Amino acid sequence: MLRKTYDGVMALAASRHAMLALALVSFAESSFFPIPPDIMLAPMVAARPRRAYIYAGVCTVASVLGGFLGYAIGVFVAPLAHSILAFFGHADGQQEFQAWFARYGLGVILFKGLTPIPYKLVTITAGLARFDLFTFAWASVLTRGARFFAEATVLKFYGPAILAEFEKRLTIYVIVGVAVLVGAVVLVKVLG
Repeated sequence: MLRKTYDGVMALAASRHAMLALALVSFAESSFFPIPPDIMLAPMVAARPRRAYIYAGVCTVASVLGGFLGYAIGVFVAPLAHSILAFFGHADGQQEFQAWFARYGLGVILFKGLTPIPYKLVTITAGLARFDLFTFAWASVLTRGARFFAEATVLKFYGPAILAEFEKRLTIYVIVGVAVLVGAVVLVKVLG
């Protein structure tokens, strides 16, 4: 099953619909969707390294626009915002993140925008906290751009070797990836 899913993502990454899929996943992930755009960005760059920075740009723009939707959900649709936060394990997320915004302000966006922690948690709670929209916008562009362009650069130059290694040990890397993601979520809960 894992191999079929992987092969399906790689086929989509090489298809003519790849750019649209990348934009949609990037947009949706910043506001409500649970799957990060990296699952599309990585195979797309691996399939067409010359277009790495175009893909990173699409990821960045769509992610920031999706972030505005997440922010709007926090401002205008608080019940939906609370449901999304609860779904991602942060039922008391508004108080938790508002405390983070009060204490660290801009640092929350700058730090969390670069990490694999779901960005929707930042965008929605920034809206709930009524964080300054202008600061939210430029910080989102900076952190999301840094993350996606750094990933695209690494994959552009080292992608074929990374891809060969990943395909050889697909199951191990998926298990390690899930363990790291779970560990990051636990760490956020402990530090929060």
